[in-house]
Amino acid sequence: MRQSEVLGKIEEVLGEMAAAKGASKPRINATTLLLGGGLPIDSLDLAGLVVELELATGLDPFKNGFVEFRTAGELADLYSREP
Repeated sequence: MRQSEVLGKIEEVLGEMAAAKGASKPRINATTLLLGGGLPIDSLDLAGLVVELELATGLDPFKNGFVEFRTAGELADLYSREP
């Protein structure tokens, strides 16, 4: 998947999480802070997002340990496969 596709997946999953909490669907772009930036998610939701991205892409960028990321773009880069 390209970064733009992964960002779309991130927006889709976070939209579902927000709806489950009765919040409005957030707009996501590459600079969106995932935690502490106003999104209606917590660290457990973020872990669920990572699982969804692994399933969608077949990639596990954390298999060798934690990789730091703060924004949706940084997370999308971890799961992107450019042609």
